[in-house]
Amino acid sequence: MIDVKICGLTDAAAVAAAVTGGARWLGFVVFPPSPRHVTPAQAGELAAGAGGAETVAVTVDADDALLSEIRDRMRPDWIQLHGAETPPRARAARTFARRGVIKALPVSSPADIAAARAFEGAADMILFDARPPQGASRPGGHGAAFDWRLLNDAEIPLPWLLSGGLSPANLRGAIAASGARAVDVSSGVETAPGVKDANLIARFLAAARG
Repeated sequence: MIDVKICGLTDAAAVAAAVTGGARWLGFVVFPPSPRHVTPAQAGELAAGAGGAETVAVTVDADDALLSEIRDRMRPDWIQLHGAETPPRARAARTFARRGVIKALPVSSPADIAAARAFEGAADMILFDARPPQGASRPGGHGAAFDWRLLNDAEIPLPWLLSGGLSPANLRGAIAASGARAVDVSSGVETAPGVKDANLIARFLAAARG
């Protein structure tokens, strides 16, 4: 089975659907501009229903004060850095998570894939997402895709996840094009921005099982 992260969870029903369907990771966005934003306290409450799934706090250029609050309120397995964080910042963020750091990188060209090399020894996993539209208020969650073939046979020094524009309908094609063994979905399992659908979550996880 392809490992799946269901990201942008905001309610207990969606958490339960992700856990029941076999998601490996549950993502909680702590970033107010996002329609999927939850506070660290809310993330902690939702993460309590994770069962055996691993929890991910998704942040954007968060300072130590916010990461400390997330650590204390949520105790995440992973911190995802989805902003302009540098390798030293990624290394420092590890202290706030129980397992490690996922660094998200925007992709529109082969050079963006190669940028992952700078995070070897600093992050534990890379998440490749579509580059956001110019002037966007947030770096992800737009439902946009990039050319997944850029990842196929690329030399990537860390475990990685494919993100951006995935849905139950296109997941198998995305896996075939990219060679991904782990994927991340948010808007592709929603009926509106920030509104997860249990049926779409179940269908996505079923598609991941092949």
